[in-house]
Amino acid sequence: MLVSNKWQDYKIIKTSKGMKLESWKDILLLRPDPVITWDMGDFQEYPINAVYYRSNTGGGHWENKKNTPLNWVVNYQDLKFLIKEMGFKHTGLFPEQAINWDFAREKIRARKNSGRDVKVLNLFAYTGAATVACLSADASVTHVDSSKGMTDWAKENVKLNHLEDKPVRYLIDDVVKFVKREIRRGNKYDAIIMDPPSYGRGSNGEVWSLEDNLEELIKLCQEILNDDFIFFLVNTYSTNLPSVSLENILKLNFPNKKVLVDDLCLPIENSNLYLPCGITGRVEND
Repeated sequence: MLVSNKWQDYKIIKTSKGMKLESWKDILLLRPDPVITWDMGDFQEYPINAVYYRSNTGGGHWENKKNTPLNWVVNYQDLKFLIKEMGFKHTGLFPEQAINWDFAREKIRARKNSGRDVKVLNLFAYTGAATVACLSADASVTHVDSSKGMTDWAKENVKLNHLEDKPVRYLIDDVVKFVKREIRRGNKYDAIIMDPPSYGRGSNGEVWSLEDNLEELIKLCQEILNDDFIFFLVNTYSTNLPSVSLENILKLNFPNKKVLVDDLCLPIENSNLYLPCGITGRVEND
């Protein structure tokens, strides 16, 4: 497993019976997580700021209990990210991805040290954590997401890190359509990062299913990777795509390349336990 254990401002305090208690720079949030099938007791002794409650009819809502700010900032090493309470229990950041930010920055800096520029494509780019990480390593980034709200949030994160003068393009677009246009244009990238949803619909009703469409998108992305690309990175939170299936897809489509597929995890404080947080797949062009 790959463990993101270098956080200053984030930690999982306790997990029990489908819930996780997290500290986001001293703001305590209690959120549901279906993978938590064990019992470590209740949370009554903690001064919780806000709880997310699921609805029996779908979705849910936040209930603020104690001095919860509208937004606040957390730090990871030299990076800063804006946190907000969002619908469907999210906060705008996935802390387990920190180990991938470190990986991307290390690989980009190694290429930059050889005197070469690095172009990164960030697909399904959300609030831009990976964009911030890659810009901080002096790469140029094309940031693609279909949501204007998430793209605006990404711009806030870039500005928060004083990286707004770095070479970054923000595109509000359907990812598959964008990649196909890049193929026709002949544009190439040195690294691609993608974090596709399990299911979604495009602006014109196009249906995206991770299980049905992931390999097709990976094949398209291959056409816009430089021959000497640095890395290709894909994350998935779908329980319907086992890690071995993702590994098989990457090995078949990137023969003779270094492929690593593993669980992303976060440590649980005061225990020897870890919370599984999805799967990541890395292809390196060593």
